[in-house]
Amino acid sequence: MTEMVASQVPAPNPARQLRDLFAAEWDWTMKENPTWASRLGDRRWNDRWEDVSVENVERQYQRRRDALAALERIPREQLSAADRISYDIFEFQYRSDIEGYPYEQFLIRTDTQNGVQNTEQLVPALRFATVEDYEDWLTRLRAFPTYLEQNIALMRRGISHRIVLPRTIVERVAGQVAQLATQPIESSGYFRPFVDFPSTVPEAYRQRLSREGRDAVAKQVQPAFAALRTFIDREYLPASYPHVGVWQHPRGAETYAWLVRQYTTTAMTPDDIHTLGLSEVARIQGEMERVKAAAGFVGSLHEFFTFLRTDPRFFCTTGSELLQTYRAVAKRVDPELVRVLKTIPRLPYGVIPIPESIAPNVTTAYAEYGAADGSRPAYYCVNLYKPETRPTWEMMALTLHEAVPGHCLQGSLSQELTDVPEFRKNAGFTAYVEGWALYAESLGDEMGLYDDPYSKFGQLTYEMWRAVRLVVDTGIHARRWTRDQAVRYFMEHAAKTELDVTNEIDRYISWPAQALAYKVGELRIKEMRLRASSRLGAAFDLREFNDLLLSAGPMPLDVLDRRVDEWIAAR
Repeated sequence: MTEMVASQVPAPNPARQLRDLFAAEWDWTMKENPTWASRLGDRRWNDRWEDVSVENVERQYQRRRDALAALERIPREQLSAADRISYDIFEFQYRSDIEGYPYEQFLIRTDTQNGVQNTEQLVPALRFATVEDYEDWLTRLRAFPTYLEQNIALMRRGISHRIVLPRTIVERVAGQVAQLATQPIESSGYFRPFVDFPSTVPEAYRQRLSREGRDAVAKQVQPAFAALRTFIDREYLPASYPHVGVWQHPRGAETYAWLVRQYTTTAMTPDDIHTLGLSEVARIQGEMERVKAAAGFVGSLHEFFTFLRTDPRFFCTTGSELLQTYRAVAKRVDPELVRVLKTIPRLPYGVIPIPESIAPNVTTAYAEYGAADGSRPAYYCVNLYKPETRPTWEMMALTLHEAVPGHCLQGSLSQELTDVPEFRKNAGFTAYVEGWALYAESLGDEMGLYDDPYSKFGQLTYEMWRAVRLVVDTGIHARRWTRDQAVRYFMEHAAKTELDVTNEIDRYISWPAQALAYKVGELRIKEMRLRASSRLGAAFDLREFNDLLLSAGPMPLDVLDRRVDEWIAAR
């Protein structure tokens, strides 16, 4: 009888095992990353910060190892083609994280653009529509000192393990933290939700919520930042590196090689990328010479750079004028999307200013994805600090990259997918995400948007910017370039202003290898497009090809390559 019952036990279903694993890991990921969950519209943990204690970081590492082992027990060959893509993406993510754990990059807790001093950027991503929303935020504010203490503990561990930031970056971060510790409460991003209440919050609650919000910022948030500033001044800054490259870390060359693989999702080495960068810089420089001639400019390319950087016709005089110009450019792009895409996301996007508190230290613009539940649109965030340094000729390429058909559109389409696991809708493979956005800049030609030589030169400037990154990032972190050497190389080859160039170089110093993913991803996508158009000839449809790239969410470039080959074969 026992044998009969045992024989009736159904064999494991690989597809179901895979789905169950993905669902469990996604729910765990959201619980472990409550601020990310909040950004996605998952409000289950809206009253928490991440637990970044040393003990929990170790637990997360073990959890990923266990999950990867569970995945490997599922027979991949028995899965459908769609499930095999999910299997491969999940495996890449977890294996890469596990491989990188010994390099302890999690001990770097801040830089000029990311980190604990920028947590106020969470506020625009949150819903403040009910009293409960405000209570959750108050609970988060009151827990902020513990969160900052955990970050300081990791940074202190970084000092003992010699995994710290370069001095030039720490000095900039110290200034940001000092401002957050001392600014008027009314100017604090953490207090912003209590300034204007929506009509859905009853009047009877507003005075109390505002008072408690003020107290939380004054008694928890600002003292926590003051403690961080003291730690930076007394301990972290004296321990920071005198030079600017990750080569200073223990196992620095191995660390950078892993970061290169992590961000580019390729097997390329730092030397491969440096050589590719030099080649791309030379190619784009030739394109720039042709556009300069089309503009009727008589003089050298460097004189043309100076003209573009300094002529008043290319600059707005106020932040308000600059914002309106950005919005006008975005409205011009929107109706042309149908030329290059068949599928447009349902979620809209808006154009908003970058917060004044961080604007001096961040780049020209960035995208904020919308909420997956549709409760908040995507945002194209633009920098209004020093409008006299922000040329209008770069706006079209920038809008195509950050807004549509770049990040805002790509992110919204990913979130709206219905037939893939949640982790794929929100995957952040930089080579795919940034590769698509840089490729999106080139689609301005098919959309008829580069209708004057200056905007076309702006697109080439942005492409050169990403090519220069290949040279500069590998120069800093693998070839021991100085900061000044990197700035000079950048200024010699691109028309970006010195403020932008300096901020960019500091970003590469802070965030090794991330900037490599843009050009590597764009070039791989263009290779895929050329291969598809060559094999399909007249049957090639650009709109269908672009939809293919976007229709399954972000993925490693090798997985995307296989998907494109399958699409070509099916035709």
